[in-house]
Amino acid sequence: MSEHQLPPRPILKWAGGKNALIPQYAPHFPSGEAYRRYFEPFLGGAALFFFLQPERSFLFDLNEALIEVYTTIRDDVEGVITALEAHQNNRDYFYMVRALDPLALPPAERAARFIFLNRTCYNGLYRVNRRGQFNVPFGRYKNPTICDKAGLRAASRVLRNAHLEVADFAIVLSLAEPGDLIYFDPPYEPLSPTSSFTSYTSSGFARDDQRRLAETYRALDSRGCLLMLSNSSAPLIYDLYSGFYIHEISARRAINSKADGRGPITELLITNFCPGDAPAQA
Repeated sequence: MSEHQLPPRPILKWAGGKNALIPQYAPHFPSGEAYRRYFEPFLGGAALFFFLQPERSFLFDLNEALIEVYTTIRDDVEGVITALEAHQNNRDYFYMVRALDPLALPPAERAARFIFLNRTCYNGLYRVNRRGQFNVPFGRYKNPTICDKAGLRAASRVLRNAHLEVADFAIVLSLAEPGDLIYFDPPYEPLSPTSSFTSYTSSGFARDDQRRLAETYRALDSRGCLLMLSNSSAPLIYDLYSGFYIHEISARRAINSKADGRGPITELLITNFCPGDAPAQA
């Protein structure tokens, strides 16, 4: 298979990434003919976007650095590849790169720094402190793939027609139209007081945000949009999305301080349609 035939795949490790769950999600996807445009307001690792490869897409996240990485890969993938090739999997080097001020770097080098840290940090986490500084320690991987040239080029191709923007999820209320497909993958409602991980940005994601998201979901449902949403199986989520199709998905905990806490867990995929019910668009 030539490089140009390789299917796109996630280029970043991401907490809560959905790549491993796609086989369970796939039976619930609408066909490509059933929706007009694709929206993803919590972009993260973008696993569904890369799997679906929509022709017209609008991708959002509050993480400015993340959106810039995807934008730079879309617009200057060769520059990112060149910058990534200079990086090395070494503990002292990792902390030197982590300490750099990203704003002092040109865009391609800034994107490469983000990818390098993501590929070599502990557990592939993205976590920032209250000052917005990346603070995950070195991961000690033996031979991580730092520069996946073919993967980056495949990602660039599918991002070519994507609109990327730093924005709150509610932006979809001003853009989405009947027949659009919108996938929400917010930070999950914690199952317990110690299970929360919402530090993708310095602001976090609170219970009031979960309620605001559910209100947005219902407003878009009334508009005639096709909706999918992932979240934990916390009681609040069942309550907020009562009346919709709630599919239980078997996942594994990817983030836990104890290895025995990374076993199977039930997550939810919530849709406002069954695949056979989604109308084909003219």
